[in-house]
Amino acid sequence: MKEKIQNKTNSRKLFGTDGIRGKANTYPMTPEIAMLVGKAVAKFFMKKNGRMHRIVIGKDTRLSGYMLETALTSGIVSMGVDVLLVGPMPTPAIAKLTVSMNADAGIVLSASHNPAADNGIKIFDSNGYKLDDKSENEIEKIISGAEELSGSAKIGKAYRINEAKGRYIEFAKSTIENKPLNGIKVVVDCANGAGYSVAPQILSELGADVISMNISPDGNNINLNCGALHPESMCQEVKKSKADLGIALDGDADRAVFCDENGAVVNGDSILAIAAIELKKRDMLSKDTVVLTVMSNLGLLKFLEKNKINYVTASVGDRYVIDEMLKGKYNFGGEQSGHLIFSNYSTTGDGLVAGLQLLRLMKSTGNKLSRLIPDIEFYPQILLNVRVKEKRPFRELPLVQMKIKEAGVKLGSDGRVLVRYSGTENIARVMVEGKDEQVVNGIANEIANAIKNGVGGQ
Repeated sequence: MKEKIQNKTNSRKLFGTDGIRGKANTYPMTPEIAMLVGKAVAKFFMKKNGRMHRIVIGKDTRLSGYMLETALTSGIVSMGVDVLLVGPMPTPAIAKLTVSMNADAGIVLSASHNPAADNGIKIFDSNGYKLDDKSENEIEKIISGAEELSGSAKIGKAYRINEAKGRYIEFAKSTIENKPLNGIKVVVDCANGAGYSVAPQILSELGADVISMNISPDGNNINLNCGALHPESMCQEVKKSKADLGIALDGDADRAVFCDENGAVVNGDSILAIAAIELKKRDMLSKDTVVLTVMSNLGLLKFLEKNKINYVTASVGDRYVIDEMLKGKYNFGGEQSGHLIFSNYSTTGDGLVAGLQLLRLMKSTGNKLSRLIPDIEFYPQILLNVRVKEKRPFRELPLVQMKIKEAGVKLGSDGRVLVRYSGTENIARVMVEGKDEQVVNGIANEIANAIKNGVGGQ
């Protein structure tokens, strides 16, 4: 049995595994904290060079985005730094626009797939990459008072950038060399989120017959029974309209879930396999290597080995996938959940670009998605989420340790256990994988119950 326990509990006060996140208007997602973050981010990046400083701010469609955007902007301009406001745009669009506009940084106000009541702050550097832990720690130190945060004698300005949407649209279209998608019918579920405006337009301008769903955000309906977390309606619409492909984006459009022409959701690991095989065939897979996370199914790993494709595993989170890609100079990686990173085009996960790559392959081969799915023997895998009152290290929970050791005996060499804490919520995640589904379920529930007993499950 392969066993892995992640005990990286977050000792920092604000930043988690994907920026800052929480319930809007409650610590840490208050306007007061947002203003301090704006000041600290401005100060941090002003140290980098002596040019005119500016920061791009984008957001998804949450009502709280207006409040937090204003607070962030106030903090930034008070430090003498200009702000470029681009409005509701996908997270990957902000990464791209930060580079395109020669800005010091890009900030996204989004809680991704979380409910509308939540919000978050994600920060990109001038090269369009999410900040590393060291940079986030430095910003947090500035916020905590380690450095003076008084305003500048020079006050910055805030500008609305109306052409930002068009820049991202042209970029996205260019990732498939502007090849037309005529003759392909696509259902796109925009989750009433950041992709609601750009996604249908991009697909339509490329010639696809587009059926758009959940493109009427009201500030409160983002991710509500729709999008990547709830693809059921998309699947039904694909069958009803006899479409060729379904694409369900999440709230900030940095990941996507797909369904084939029969309305069947295609496993995220299958999409990773399709893309890896295609890139290798085109001699475009750097070092014949894919970067995955520890959540990828053992069946995918065996499939890649069989097809002479190497893989590197990273911690859960697209930021950690990208870190490994940069370290090893790899150009493709992703997560089972739908984050796909094609680094030839993007510096972060981009659900729409991933969908376009899939459509390009369908168009060039003339195959339906169901025909492109490789024959992978997936192992039964179960993931349980356990709400906890505190994130105590698992090594301090004897019952949990005992249950994991017992799992080793039951699963043997063809199974594994991954126990970790969420980086954004008070949740312990238990993943168990093996050949026997009944055994896997039993082990997962035993470990979950042990965690509840040890850390006061709610």
